Parts: sequence; structure tokens; C-alpha cells
Amino acid sequence: MDQEKKRSLRTLLSSVLLSAPGPLVLGLGLRVGHSSTQLADFLRRTAELTALVVAFAVYAATNRGDAPDETRRQVLERRGNLFSGAIMCLSGVCMLIVTLLSEDGDKGNVIPALVIALLGAATNIFFWRRYTALYHRQGNSILGVQGRLYGAKSCVDVCVSAALAAVLAFPGTGVSMWLDRIGSVLVSLYMLRCGVRTIREQR
Repeated sequence: MDQEKKRSLRTLLSSVLLSAPGPLVLGLGLRVGHSSTQLADFLRRTAELTALVVAFAVYAATNRGDAPDETRRQVLERRGNLFSGAIMCLSGVCMLIVTLLSEDGDKGNVIPALVIALLGAATNIFFWRRYTALYHRQGNSILGVQGRLYGAKSCVDVCVSAALAAVLAFPGTGVSMWLDRIGSVLVSLYMLRCGVRTIREQR
């Protein structure tokens, strides 16, 4: 494996390691917070972590020393990207259901989720730029899908941060309720759009 591919593999591994704590912290945060945006973000990050692990595994398998032939490589990359797209669509549907079924009232402590969202925005911007540069140099579809995913994730984390900040600033009010639900819908629509686009590109 040449240095460029090793750099890409390290970037994928770093993505997995840095994304892993997010679902855990948000899951624990759900014990004290009841925001629908918070729950939606937990589902989103869990789905994205699964897709990242698959992307890492596929890239490692198709770029090692005894990598499969070109046809087999394309099949593995296509299946990996299809899996990522399916995970995002499933996550989007789940989040819409959660939003529609969520009840009004006290949302509890959303500070852990807000911290994760703010840190996520900074991290995602870094990886978006990183994957975009690697994709332009290598043209690997796995890296291209990850670049698009991280670009969109950056925008979503800004929306999630704004919604959770509103819940924190205006607890129990109509403003926080509507911003919370709007944040959930935006996250779910993003996941669906990104997932459908990724699946279509693999045909």
C-alpha cells in the first residue's frame, strides 16, 4: 500500500475513532434530556458510525497488498456505498417517526447533546476538507461518499446546535418546542436526501 492510500486509511480510522464516543455520550445524555432533536441526533450518529466502520473495512480490503481484482474491488466499493446509503435512509425514517411521536413538555438537560453537536461541527469541517482533498487525488468512490457525507454533516450539526441552544435558552416555551421539532425534521430530511443520492449513484 502506497503512502497516499495509507494516509486515506488513517483518515478513515481517525473518523471511526473520533465518531465512536458521540453515540455513547448522547445515549447517556438521553437519561437526563428528552429533546426530540437530541434523540434524532443520537440515531443519526449511531447510523453514521456504522457506515464509517463499513467504509473503513471496504477501503482496507480493496487497497491492501493482496487486494482483489478491479471487478471485485468495484463490487465491494459499490456494496459499501449502498450500505452507507441504506443506513442513512433508515436513520432518516426513524427520526421522522420519533419527531411525529414526540410529546411536548420539559426537555430536560440538553447540554451534553449541545456540546457534542458543537464539537461535531468543528470535527466534521476538518474531515470534510480532508476527504475532499483525498478524493481529488485518488478518485476513490469510498472517499468521495465520505467527503459528501462530512460536508452535509457539518451543516446538520450547525442546525442541531441551534435547535438545542434554543431549548436550553427558552426551556418549556413554544419557541423551543418548534425549533426542536424543526431541528429534528431537518436532520431526518438530510439523512434521507444523502442516502437516496448515494444509492442512486451506485446504479
